[in-house]
Amino acid sequence: MGDDDLIPDDSDAPPPEAEGGRDPNAPDMFGGAPTMSGEDASAAYTVIARKYRPKTFDDLYGQEAMVRTLKNAFSSGRIAHAFMLTGVRGVGKTTTARLLARALNYESETIHEPTLDLAVEGVHCKSIIEGRHMDVLELDAASRTKVDEMRELLDGVRYAPTSARYKVYIIDEVHMLSTQSFNALLKTLEEPPPHAKFIFATTEIRKVPVTILSRTQRFDLRRVEPDVIVRNLEMISEAEGARVEADGLMLIARAAEGSVRDAQSMLDQAIVQAEPGQTVTAATIRDMLGLADRAQTISLFEQVMRGEAGPAIETFRTLYGYGANPDQVMLDLMDHCHGASVAKAVGPAALIMPKDQAQRLAAVGAAVSAGTLSRLWQLMLKAYGEVRQAPDAAAATDMALIRLAYAADLPGPEEALKRLQAGDPASSPGPASQGGGPGGGGGRSSASAGGGGATVARGFAAPQPQSSAEPVAVLNTFEDMLALIEKKRDISLKLDVERYVRPISFRPGAIEYEAAPGTPNNLAQRLVGRLKDWTGERWLIAAQGGGGAESLWERQKREEREVRAEIEQDPFVLAVMKTFPGAEIVGVRTLAQAEAPEGSATEAEGDDDED
Repeated sequence: MGDDDLIPDDSDAPPPEAEGGRDPNAPDMFGGAPTMSGEDASAAYTVIARKYRPKTFDDLYGQEAMVRTLKNAFSSGRIAHAFMLTGVRGVGKTTTARLLARALNYESETIHEPTLDLAVEGVHCKSIIEGRHMDVLELDAASRTKVDEMRELLDGVRYAPTSARYKVYIIDEVHMLSTQSFNALLKTLEEPPPHAKFIFATTEIRKVPVTILSRTQRFDLRRVEPDVIVRNLEMISEAEGARVEADGLMLIARAAEGSVRDAQSMLDQAIVQAEPGQTVTAATIRDMLGLADRAQTISLFEQVMRGEAGPAIETFRTLYGYGANPDQVMLDLMDHCHGASVAKAVGPAALIMPKDQAQRLAAVGAAVSAGTLSRLWQLMLKAYGEVRQAPDAAAATDMALIRLAYAADLPGPEEALKRLQAGDPASSPGPASQGGGPGGGGGRSSASAGGGGATVARGFAAPQPQSSAEPVAVLNTFEDMLALIEKKRDISLKLDVERYVRPISFRPGAIEYEAAPGTPNNLAQRLVGRLKDWTGERWLIAAQGGGGAESLWERQKREEREVRAEIEQDPFVLAVMKTFPGAEIVGVRTLAQAEAPEGSATEAEGDDDED
């Protein structure tokens, strides 16, 4: 009797379908997956950060320098035995470590050596990706910090790999190993077997002992630039069939602070903010992230820099009412202070933001000194910590804005010293400094400093010395400013303002204008400096993208064309042109009228036409 005789013959048994149908949860012979209900589909959903994890080195965003170095090393056969990957969260350290493990053990029908070209899946790639390869060990140092665990791990290093080319040890967050564990690892790193490779990843490179770093090849993974993150988010949105406004993607990219994973997680959350098929707006994303409107926070920053504490508090409370977090508002103010300082030193082109916002911050930087911006940065840094720790964050922000507005109007040490030496008050000479009432610039200083100002001793006020300087000019209109420039005989500035400035709005201390084509790059800075010297106040001058009226030069040219067109249609002129063929009008000028004797009628002279 053979073995086959022991197998019962079930050939006549009815098929499973006849007894009650096939199992609905079992896949068919062609690999078709069973149909899932809504709950099952939700449970099987893969988040975007995992679904779009890079599968090749070409998919690594913003790490071109590291990929180029690795390609050269692999192509030349100079592959290190240990790699140290460091960088902030979400830049791709663990992903790069897994890609390196695949590249070291890559093998296909035609390739039998390490390579970074992972476009075609190799023999070991699938098992390495799924984390079940016997020769690739991935562990978290946070859960295996003891020296006994490290020794147990390293005991297997001396054994050859079972199927792959190398035994690869991936240790994440390696900085959390204990000192004894590092010492146990040190000997293996110093004299590693030829079949072993180590890949370390850490966010705290300073906590890794120097003895370990000196035995590894270090790669610093850079923060990814916002525009690169936006391109990645656009690709994902298109693949997911989601519509998100471009401004909203930029908000996510800036909030991610260089982390691609954080940006992808925020995009995952943003997509579900709108109904399927609808567009996710930037305002929705701003509310989701608890951010304030950036244009409004720049206005808040301008008010602080002008010393306007009252309007600044009102602007903040408006932002707070719309859901902006107080600590986020302080972070935005710090960002604007940094942007104004960079624009002052390098130029608006160095700022990664819309052009109009960059120009507004550049105008603030041109209006104040670098020392003032530096002092305000320190105050904002301190205020940010206070806002985060205060029991009432909104109240702490109000107090911080008052302090910042007051400090923005104070002169720097060098400026105060010059004023004291000249016998002038050390406080700001602007009109707002004469009173500190709630209706005025609440941040203005009303007290003088040093011997040059009014000092109070035992209830007696010393008389303030009379200043021999000329009266401070007060400008209420754009024409007042032009008249002042002409009075000061600054011909170059006068010509540039008349030719290139298309005024949008004018109020004491602030000018908005549209720049005409060919405007000099330093026009706003020159105008700010002259007006501060002539009026004693700080001016914020911003060039907007459009909406300005005609410049004075453009208006004059238009009026000249209108006058010329009117003259050319005059019957007398037409008769003259007809009588003298070939004649042309080469110029138009108005003759001065002679003053008529008192009591006699005067007759207006017409325009003199030359032919």
